[in-house]
Amino acid sequence: MKRFSLALLCAAHFSFFTFHFTLAQSFTHFTTTEGHEWQQSKVSLSGKAAAEPVLTITGLEQGHEFRAWGTCFNELDLDALELLKPEEQEEVMRRLFAPDGDLKFTRGRLTMNANDYSRAWYSCDTVAGDFQLKYFNIEHDKANVIRLIRKAQQYQPQMTFWVSPWSPPAWMKINQDYPVCSSQWNTQAKEKDYLLFDDGGVPDPTEMQFVEGQRGRLFPRKLASQTYFIQDPRYLQAYANMFCKFIDLYREENIPIDMVMYQNEAYSYTPYPGCAWTAEGTLRFNRDYLIPAIREKHPEVEVNIGTLNTNRLDYVSQFIDGLVDKLTSEQVNSSTIKAIGLQWEGRYIIDSLRQRYPGLRFISTESECGNGSMDWRAGEHTFYLLSDYIGRGCDEYYIWNFILCDQGRSPWGWKQNALVQVKTFHNWTNSQLDTQDTHKQLSNGKLSNCQMRFTPEFYAVKHFSHLVTPGSRMQGYVPREQTKGMPVIVFQRPDKRYVVIAGNQTDEQRTATIKLGKKYLNMILPAHSMHTFAAK
Repeated sequence: MKRFSLALLCAAHFSFFTFHFTLAQSFTHFTTTEGHEWQQSKVSLSGKAAAEPVLTITGLEQGHEFRAWGTCFNELDLDALELLKPEEQEEVMRRLFAPDGDLKFTRGRLTMNANDYSRAWYSCDTVAGDFQLKYFNIEHDKANVIRLIRKAQQYQPQMTFWVSPWSPPAWMKINQDYPVCSSQWNTQAKEKDYLLFDDGGVPDPTEMQFVEGQRGRLFPRKLASQTYFIQDPRYLQAYANMFCKFIDLYREENIPIDMVMYQNEAYSYTPYPGCAWTAEGTLRFNRDYLIPAIREKHPEVEVNIGTLNTNRLDYVSQFIDGLVDKLTSEQVNSSTIKAIGLQWEGRYIIDSLRQRYPGLRFISTESECGNGSMDWRAGEHTFYLLSDYIGRGCDEYYIWNFILCDQGRSPWGWKQNALVQVKTFHNWTNSQLDTQDTHKQLSNGKLSNCQMRFTPEFYAVKHFSHLVTPGSRMQGYVPREQTKGMPVIVFQRPDKRYVVIAGNQTDEQRTATIKLGKKYLNMILPAHSMHTFAAK
């Protein structure tokens, strides 16, 4: 017993000494304000606090391990990138994906069939009744999004990927079309909208409107009454097999897929590619078809739950309980399901989900896409999302579009943000897709002088991903709600160095202090600023 106690004492003393030895170093301070990005200076720890500490790090925290930074690969990103000169294209891809670049992305999200940032609807199998998948193929992808992936792989050849569909092939859905709801942006008949709700109501066209990504209420207001995917075993089995075949065909292209999720945003009833699912349909497809198919044909691939874009905890727990009920008594490592993927309103139930399912990891599957402003306010919002998702337990974080044209209009009328903006100085004369129209004009020699711009969101991400390497552990977090506008998060990297990330999202300069061991990191934060402090 004495030897054991002595060993513990020595280990604790060594840990305490190592922690304080690490903190004896100064910090490199990187600052971004509007128009002044990534400014570098130095700061040292102090023996006195300049303000009441908002966070205390003792050196004994375990925290959760952060695993990966990533982004999504979409056709409109490819179109925007190819508007640039070759050397500019190389700069963009190097800064996003190279190990010595700015953002250092190592993971990619893919879609099976078209998503809302494809040029138009397409699917990998257009032959109705093709349950044997004789005509399933990825030829469209090879000519388009796979070309974009190749450009990223040149800088990050070890990149890995995961996939979720936005919509199954139209012939597999009860409405026989790719959207959920009719609109001016698609050709679905309005009469089909009644399929969504049993009471005969139709979707609220304002359902998905938002201000700075926060709708601030229950979402969705009404849940779909039936699953839009046909609940016939032949269809369900064929769809599960599609995931397996998609993995096979992408692997032939040297694009390794190690995770799937059954559906993107099953609770957004969309005019663009989408599919509404009930809790019963979700449980049935995942439990009885998708998970068994993946276990048999691709046991190395995870089938995770998501993407959850709803704050209806009582609803989603119905099918999550049915999928992970054995994890309380079995090792998580023996299960196909290891994580829950969340985006949008899903962020509001992370804490509750962590308490209910402590054996699972959590993934931020898509950062909020904004409204095409690509301005400082959008950058600040993304900075906060990064803080909040990771601070609440997510260990992977994915950006949606990484490069778009002008205001990033989709074929279905939604303007969205990106990390890189390609400015064409072109005045749009119609309500169709700007990037597609621009690309045609450039190809015809009618458009020139495109310029690229790294947006504030690019630097918001850089303040995290540039120095917080995979394998770093999140050691402490305080949300902006508790600090009157100053989110603060602390990581310890695999090399044991600490990284402190803080923002001031108020109109006045603020001072914030973090206690690190027995010393203090005093941070002077100008109004509306982003900061990274990295131990040297």
